[in-house]
Amino acid sequence: MPRHLSKLSRHSFSDCHVAIQWTILLICSVMFITFLEIIHLSAALLLGAMCAAILVAVMEGSIRVPRWPFMLAQGVVGSMIARSMPLPIIKEMMQEWPLFISGVFSVIVASSFLGWLLVRWRVVPGTTALWGSSPGAALTMTLMAEAYGADVRLVAFMQYLRVVCVAVVASFVAQIWIGGNHAPPAIVWFPSLRILPFLETLMLIGITTPLARILRIPAGAILLPLGLGVLLQDTGWLSIELPPWLLAISYAFVGWSIGLRFSRAIVLYAARSFPRILGSILTLILLCGGLAMILVKIAHVDPLTAYLAASPGGVDSIAIIAASSPVNMPFVMGMQTVRFIVVLLTAPTIAKFLSQRK
Repeated sequence: MPRHLSKLSRHSFSDCHVAIQWTILLICSVMFITFLEIIHLSAALLLGAMCAAILVAVMEGSIRVPRWPFMLAQGVVGSMIARSMPLPIIKEMMQEWPLFISGVFSVIVASSFLGWLLVRWRVVPGTTALWGSSPGAALTMTLMAEAYGADVRLVAFMQYLRVVCVAVVASFVAQIWIGGNHAPPAIVWFPSLRILPFLETLMLIGITTPLARILRIPAGAILLPLGLGVLLQDTGWLSIELPPWLLAISYAFVGWSIGLRFSRAIVLYAARSFPRILGSILTLILLCGGLAMILVKIAHVDPLTAYLAASPGGVDSIAIIAASSPVNMPFVMGMQTVRFIVVLLTAPTIAKFLSQRK
């Protein structure tokens, strides 16, 4: 009888009007996001929306995010990443490029090896483990993975489990090092808006989104505004203006799009793989901690700066923690940014190369 009632419940929810399903998704999203914001978890907007969408998908909801809102949301995210790469960070990278490159490639080699082990042990299928193990650029790797044929749902599961683990461990380390409770500042959702830069930013997104579709560039909806935004911003032609409310909407659309692709079967599969995936993530965090000790000896930076610089992503969570800590911010963001760029450029090649040697 309970099985019959469960079956009826799932059938009833899938038959609900789409307006009711969207309302449930919105309510659940607000609840998850509020909880994650209360505990000061970075990427709460994205993760909260994704968790709510997974819940709706497991209940066999039938709603989906339309293609164009999803692509425009990716354009906003790409512009946001471009805004976080100003000239001071680039100058910091140029001055100490041997140190940055060696540190970055050490993390990439370690994460790629752990991903290859997951592939070899058949923890997750195909190249999914390699994309899911990429150290940083969680959202971009998730979006790019789909374009290269990996299971975007499992990639998202692996990437955002890593984001949560890294954020929790890095916050814990920072609080131990400096003491006290350093919560991120409250978000002003509707600040005063610079109209012209905002319109120019919307124009960048509006031009690059259809262009990415026409040119069929893998993950072009996020990569085109990212690359063009960095170029225009650092040459003085564009000042990227993205109000928090627009980022919140975009993160929600991306989180919903990924989460609604889940199913009960894929959630059960991810649960069975959880111990080994978590073990891989914790191993990577420990290896990056060892790299931080080497940076302390070679670069003569303080341990907290070295640890945050070596942490395997994501850039946004580390930036929030670093901003509220007494660290060398350009060094931290320089290392994180270099790794982000290298991961973007090398991930497809690494995934293809290692998948042929499983």
